Order: sequence, then structure tokens, then C-alpha cells
Amino acid sequence: MKTSRWLRFAIVCAAMVLAFASVAQAAVSGKLEIFSWWAGDEGPALEALIDKYEKMYPGVKVVNSTVTGGAGVHAKAVLKTRLLGGDPPDTFQVHAGQELIGTWVVADRMEDLTELYEQEGWHKVFPAGLVKLLSTDKGIWSVPVNIHRSNVMFFIPDNLSKWGVGVPATWEEFLKIAPDLKAKGVVPLSVAENWTQTHLWESVALSVLGPDKWEKLWNGELSWKSPEVIKAWEMFGDILEYTNADASSLSWQQATDMVVKGQAAFNIMGDWAAGYMTTTLKLKPGTGFGWAASPGTNGIFMMLSDSFGLPVGCPNRGNAIAWLKMLGSRDGQDTFNPLKGSISARTDSDLSKYDAYLQSAANDWRSNKIVGSLAHGVTANERFMNDFATVMEIFLQTKNANAAANAAEAVAIQAGIGR
Repeated sequence: MKTSRWLRFAIVCAAMVLAFASVAQAAVSGKLEIFSWWAGDEGPALEALIDKYEKMYPGVKVVNSTVTGGAGVHAKAVLKTRLLGGDPPDTFQVHAGQELIGTWVVADRMEDLTELYEQEGWHKVFPAGLVKLLSTDKGIWSVPVNIHRSNVMFFIPDNLSKWGVGVPATWEEFLKIAPDLKAKGVVPLSVAENWTQTHLWESVALSVLGPDKWEKLWNGELSWKSPEVIKAWEMFGDILEYTNADASSLSWQQATDMVVKGQAAFNIMGDWAAGYMTTTLKLKPGTGFGWAASPGTNGIFMMLSDSFGLPVGCPNRGNAIAWLKMLGSRDGQDTFNPLKGSISARTDSDLSKYDAYLQSAANDWRSNKIVGSLAHGVTANERFMNDFATVMEIFLQTKNANAAANAAEAVAIQAGIGR
């Protein structure tokens, strides 16, 4: 009799749990608007997440509000208009670091996710240094979906063998082999539109400054007018002499295509280029394409992280929280990153699902000196980035290192860098 009572009690409890789960799932219904710049060749990874979410929550219709444009240049402008106009999406892509903290958190446009982190146990699986990038003393503001590496030099091994050149370990070595490549009708280094040149600049500056002075540049301990920074601009100018003249009209994918087609020898890009070559071009890492740390940065991992947050006043808050929970899960991250060409932000990811390039990146992430990317929102806020794009345009026209250093110093002061 007693056993029967306990059995009935257990059945009732189980029924209550199932009922609660059904109610919880039913509550996640309606729409979910996701705002990002992942389109075209970066689209399949996002679509995989959307498919996963819609299977988990069949009552939700996901609206994929993607604004195209490399590194989110156009998307950020549209997002600014929407947030300031009181029309936030339910969640949006934002780089971890000052792009998030120094732009939208200081403007009180984001909800604190500390409670979600505690509920999901994310403090145990996201590295403390990464969580710090997403945090202030008042809270945690977004959920990281990946880790990308900025300072990567890509090439095609068979082409280098054909041209009789090796992978340069320093920029001085690159400048020695570049004239021979140019004489063969090969562009030594492909670049594309403005942001990719800022992306190149940060790798050059990191090689000249080293990781410690790179970090001092952003906390105000190193002046932009210092001899070291001027030297970085001078080196950058020398390197640009061996790039393609049509850069401003190309996308980053087209600059990568130049390497794949044998029109260019090298390209400095984030490891989304590895995702593009693997997923879209069907090249095999290691044989179809090769990679190395950008010259002069071996042992340093310049990182960025895409994340999603919860905007204040978003219309479908519960649906957005369900999206964030899925993003932060191991399964969600291991669904997205192998397609995206990035590694999981979690320390417990299943590396057997990742290709040779990404396994290499994961090993470097765990062993290298970690620094933050300028071009992708880690070290500087949006105000600095917008004005630095103008500094870059002027330098590309004048190649005046001292003028660029002075202008960047003024921009840094106006943006509150180091204060």
C-alpha cells in the first residue's frame, strides 16, 4: 500500500514536471528577430543555429535581419539607428569588449545577464578572461558564441612551392621576398576594403610593439605618438607597396580568392577565411590551404569574440533568452563554430567535430599569449573605430606615418582611450 502511494506520488510529480516543461516551451512562441552581419558565405553557420532553435521551439518564427557588409560596418550603422530610435531587435551580434561595453552598455541599452550565467553554469565553462571582456562591475552583458583569431596569414602551399618562396616569419622577411613575387606577376599580399586594411594594420602593429606595449596602447600607458607606434605606421606603409591597387573595391572574400586563384601569395585575415575556404570553396586545411601566425606574432593570439545580448525593451524577451541559452550551450557552440571557421568559447567543446585548422587554433588559444583585436571591437569603442577609419583613409592616401600617429592620438583622446 505504502509502495503504491509512493508510486502514485512519483507519477504525479513526473506529470507536473512534464506539464511545466510543456508550459515553458509553449511560452516560447511568436517571433524572434536576430540582427547580425552574417550573410553570404558566413550565412550557413547562422542558419544552422536558426534551424536548431526552430526545432527546439517550433512555435517561434525566427526573423533573420541580416545587414551585409564586412566586419559589420553597415550593420552597426543600422543598429545604432534602431536602438536610439527605440526599435531594438530581440538580440543582436556584437563583438565582445569595448564595442559592446563602451558603446551600448554605457548607454544603458543592455540587460544584465549575470543571473542567466549562474543558472546555466557558464562561469565553469567560459574562460574568466573572456567573461571579463563581457562584463563591468555592474553585470555581464552578452553571451559569447565563438572565438576568432585575427592575426593569421593564409596561403596555398603548392603555389609557394611553385614560386620558390617560404612563409615569412617576420615582416622584414616578407619585404625581402615581395619584390621577387611582384616580378613574377604575383601580388605579394592581397587586401580589400578599408576595414581589412585596419585588420592588417593591427597585425603589423602587434609585430612591432609586442603584446605588452600593444596592451599599453589601449590603457593609456603608451602614446600613439611614441617612436614605436610611428615605426608601426612606417612598416605598414612599406608593406602596402606590395598589395593590390584595386583593394578598395574588393570584399574580404575576393581578397581571399586572389590567394586561392594564385593571383596573390598571402592574405592576412581572421580565421573566418578558413571557414570560407573550407565550407564554401571545399578546400582541405593543410593541403588545400595553409596558415601561420601573421609575421612577427608567433606565440600571440589576437582574439575577438562574437556575442549576443539582450537589448532593453526588446519585444520578444523570453524568446531572446531561449536563444541566448542555446548559444551558450555546448551543443549550440559545436553546431555553429565548425561551419563558421571559429572555435568554441567553451572550454569543454568536442574538438573531434572541428577540422585541422580549428584544432590548431584551439591549441594556440590555450597556449599563446592572448591580446585583443582593434579592428573587431575588443580594445576600442565605436567612436574610436569610426574616427580611426578616417585616419586610415588619410594614411592610405599620404603614407605619412607621423601625421597618422598624431591623428590617432587625437582620436584616442576624444574617445576616452586610456582614461
